[in-house]
Amino acid sequence: MRTTANRREVLGGLGLTGLGLAAPSFAALPGDADLVVRNARVHTVDDRQPRATAFAVADGRFVAVGDDDTAMAFAGKRTQVIDAKGQAVVPGFIDCHNHAVGEVLLYEVIVGNPFDVEFFTIQSIIDKLQARAAAVPPGQWVEGFFFDDTKISDKRALTKADLDRVSTTHPVMVLHRGGHTAYYNSKAFALAGVTDATPNPPGGTFDRDPAGKLNGRVTDNANDVFEKAGTRPVFSAAETERRGRDGAAHMSKAFARYGLTSVHHQGGDFAALQAIRARGDLLHRVSYESTGPMLDAMIANGIKTGFGDDWIRFGATFEHMVDGSFSERTMAMSVPFPGRTPPYYGNVAQSQEALNAWVEKVHRAGIQANCHANGDVAIGMALTAYERAQKLYPVADPRFKITHCTLVNDDLVRRIKAVGAIPAPFTSYAYYNSDKFGFYGEELMRNAMAFRSFLDAGIPVCAGSDFYPGPFAPMMAMQGMVTRTGWDGQTWGANQRITPAEALRVSTLNGAHASFEEASKGSIITGKLADFVMLSDDPLGVAHDKIKDIKVVRTVTGGRTVYQA
Repeated sequence: MRTTANRREVLGGLGLTGLGLAAPSFAALPGDADLVVRNARVHTVDDRQPRATAFAVADGRFVAVGDDDTAMAFAGKRTQVIDAKGQAVVPGFIDCHNHAVGEVLLYEVIVGNPFDVEFFTIQSIIDKLQARAAAVPPGQWVEGFFFDDTKISDKRALTKADLDRVSTTHPVMVLHRGGHTAYYNSKAFALAGVTDATPNPPGGTFDRDPAGKLNGRVTDNANDVFEKAGTRPVFSAAETERRGRDGAAHMSKAFARYGLTSVHHQGGDFAALQAIRARGDLLHRVSYESTGPMLDAMIANGIKTGFGDDWIRFGATFEHMVDGSFSERTMAMSVPFPGRTPPYYGNVAQSQEALNAWVEKVHRAGIQANCHANGDVAIGMALTAYERAQKLYPVADPRFKITHCTLVNDDLVRRIKAVGAIPAPFTSYAYYNSDKFGFYGEELMRNAMAFRSFLDAGIPVCAGSDFYPGPFAPMMAMQGMVTRTGWDGQTWGANQRITPAEALRVSTLNGAHASFEEASKGSIITGKLADFVMLSDDPLGVAHDKIKDIKVVRTVTGGRTVYQA
């Protein structure tokens, strides 16, 4: 996902209301349990006790894990007892990279399916945008979201001419769900002052047809010129706050529905998260990844990674963009993209010197650095900056984060291990985006989203859906990691397959490790936070190609049921 903070990522104030620092300590006694789950197939993700049939919860934490008798010993008259009837129970899923765009889902024009594979026509996109254009004043932007160029039944590219059919008096933009490319109409180009003769800026392109005319597609940094063009709705402070709260609550409900109990948020409305927590509508735990004024304020005020409590805490930085996109084919690679003439190696977003300076600044401030790096060139640049910062200012166990970390090689894996970095590759892509793997070919895909390589090297790789670029359904993600087979039946990079048990660990305990929280969550162990999910079938027992069909029956965060089918 492109990392430039945009107008929808309202950062909010640096208010810390309700954030504490200490975890509670207690010893539960028989009769103390608030909740007992029994008669279950519990996958604990604890090597010392991988399986259990029951557990007890008190004050939001697991107080006993074992057999039914062990758990029921903590039950009293007020205890809720759930008979799981043999259903599988796993730790709550953790998404380590998510753009929680609840306001977009609620208020914007959605031209694709955010959550699953679904095909649309170009005409359906035009129809939806025309309806919005009819409702807003001339000159105001008309925008569509969740477009996917390989999920169009027309089997051709969206063009400037298509969007000119929407309106000639409104600037029109359709954003690819990957976040790095967008499509504009003629009015938008005119307002932005972009013509057929406009040169490409560093780190971006204005794409053209064979005749040299703008075709409507714009990549990476070239999108920046459109931010100040045209007009957009202006809301009162009260309305802005309401939309923020409603969007955050909407997103939290969606996370709970899919079994996510912890999510690493890429920026967003921090005040809204606190507000919905106060009113009881925050259903998942937040690791807030800061950028812009919020990150500057953290550095200025000495706020470090980990400040907060078990519900909202400051995590790594927002992904700092080093290159382009995998799904939109703009990531920076050492080899040219197959079949591209003239040779195209992707987009590098900034110089090594600028990246070094930024990483050093946040590293010295005690904030976990996080870089968006897809291609092997960009990953190498991020590692160079991390290695340099660690040499200048050594920190025990820095856990530098590499968001996406898509295309690797043996030397990059070695360097990742040596510097203690944490890769967060795409998870649902192996299933959802398999129709894009052909743009790279099998040779490159053998080293892409390299879960097997990371685990074999002893690297605690974690799971990052990159919603909205990718669906965040953990079952879809697990199936992709296990099979490397997509919705279209094509298998790519089978050498990177991992087992269901490994995929579960990547999606839970490794996610907790990525944010320095493995002592408090990520597995079902006495003393940890009682975050768990009950499933309709066993992801470690069903046929591998049926994992995505498993339904979430119940999601529990801190011992509280936040979703029930």
